[in-house]
Amino acid sequence: MSDDTHSDTNANQHVMEAHRYPDGSITYPGHPLGPGGKEPTGTVDLSEYVAEVITWTTSTATPPGVRQPNTLAIVEFDVDGEPVRAIGQVTTDEVEIGDEVRPVYCEELREPGAGIREPASQEWDGFRFEPAE
Repeated sequence: MSDDTHSDTNANQHVMEAHRYPDGSITYPGHPLGPGGKEPTGTVDLSEYVAEVITWTTSTATPPGVRQPNTLAIVEFDVDGEPVRAIGQVTTDEVEIGDEVRPVYCEELREPGAGIREPASQEWDGFRFEPAE
């Protein structure tokens, strides 16, 4: 990891954990078996990296409790030369393909009381992507 991709915002707080496999591949989210059929050998904290927006969309018909409009992006991290893709909300609707973004932790990606499931039965936190400075 190079110094220019480190984020002090999330350091030692929350981890956006990807799994590394013996064949060098990295997946997010992690899986019990990697693309080569082997178990993970370690993890990578993607919150320490900057990603590039591959594509994005804005949804105006969102599930209960999700903000409207809701801008989502597929982003790609470069982790030691290995591409790792993730999808998530973007903190702004001012996003373009090729923009650099960084993950930021969010305690509630949607409003817990708005869905049909019991709020205690789900996790509400996660990561959004904000423009990198």
